[in-house]
Amino acid sequence: MSGEKDQVRLQKLMAPDLRPETYVYCTFQDHCLPVDFSPICTFRESEGLTAIVERSQAVRAKVPYIFEAKLITLTVHSSLEAIGFLAMISTTLAKAGIPCNAVAAFHHDHLFIPVSRADDAFLLLEALSQSSAPAVI
Repeated sequence: MSGEKDQVRLQKLMAPDLRPETYVYCTFQDHCLPVDFSPICTFRESEGLTAIVERSQAVRAKVPYIFEAKLITLTVHSSLEAIGFLAMISTTLAKAGIPCNAVAAFHHDHLFIPVSRADDAFLLLEALSQSSAPAVI
């Protein structure tokens, strides 16, 4: 299954799920992760390897980190070729003054939201998914 592409259906079916863990961003200039580090996501950049991990892992490994965030997964199986879905989500959050770092994975889109705004973002996304009107970008 290649995932949903229709923005109206994506909005209705997104079913946001707010995870209780706190995640942080770390970077490793040598592109090597510490032993027993189990990131939820990594990305290789020329400046270093970015790893998103549970805060407890970074603290335990004594690794510097930034951006304490909660994870909201949009549980609809969205297509990697869907047009405008993440734009609609990020615009909705931006209008409410909520920062969002999005990761598009094979099955779902994942949003890292500052801890202090995660509940607000979750309620906003739930309301958006239950709205009968399509969101306007």
